[in-house]
Amino acid sequence: MAKKLMIGFIGVGLMGHGMAKNILQGGYPLVIKGNRNRAPVDSLLGMGATEVQTAREMAEQCDVIHLCLSNSPQVEAIIRGPDGILAGARDGLIVVDTTTADPTSTMALADEMATHGVHMVDAPLGRTPKEAEAGTLDAMVGASDEAFTKVKPVIECWSGSINHIGTVGAGHKMKLIMNFMAMSYASVYSEALSIAVKSGLTPQSVRDVMAPSRMGCGFFDTFFSGAVGGDPNAHKFAISNAAKDVRYVASMATAAGVMNPMGAAVRNYFDQAEAVGKGQDYVPTIASHIAELNGCNLPEAVKKGESQD
Repeated sequence: MAKKLMIGFIGVGLMGHGMAKNILQGGYPLVIKGNRNRAPVDSLLGMGATEVQTAREMAEQCDVIHLCLSNSPQVEAIIRGPDGILAGARDGLIVVDTTTADPTSTMALADEMATHGVHMVDAPLGRTPKEAEAGTLDAMVGASDEAFTKVKPVIECWSGSINHIGTVGAGHKMKLIMNFMAMSYASVYSEALSIAVKSGLTPQSVRDVMAPSRMGCGFFDTFFSGAVGGDPNAHKFAISNAAKDVRYVASMATAAGVMNPMGAAVRNYFDQAEAVGKGQDYVPTIASHIAELNGCNLPEAVKKGESQD
């Protein structure tokens, strides 16, 4: 019987905890690097994971390392730093980066890592922390055929849908396209709610008419559950992360020589919300922020709409 790969995981937060838990439950030995939030770390240690203090230590022990971080600068630091992955990497190590990252950075890192005998796999995520805990995330994978074949059984522990898009960088490009569309929807929904409320319609009427129509979708449901339904945890994705992603989209469009005026409009909404201190709020709250910019109190409009039901 083949020996199970030793898996490392850095970034056991909202998404990473569930992913790491499912790797453990898939029968793989797991090494994690802790952070200031000890609750998910202690949870995983209680399930049988072991902890290291540096990425270097992890690289010295592991066959595959997962990263689930916030942005490309964090990924670059954890790979290139003095106690980073490359400092302790063994030949054949595979790094699976599930961060929503800048593809330009990803491909540059992949070239650098290859000189050390390390393989990069970009496998950004679709869906939410709920699906991370359930092991049913969507994975968009950029990797060589050889690396993909080796890590696919591990990815299957936390993913319900795996698409091998192409070579390294393709996964991160696809994820940015997905998030560009999602945050564009968020911006349009928010403007539509402001127009509706200031025109005398209730937020509930917009939700109830649109949801069962051809315009309804999963993102519509979670966004409106937060923006109108009052569920603060309906869509756990921070405005700061959304703002970062649409900035990466702008960079990607520039690199491809494509004009991106829709992206600029979306980016301005999210950058402005982040600039006034709302970066840690979840994305559905952008509707209330845009309503404020339009002189409209969306929570009050929701309350008024409830009294009219």
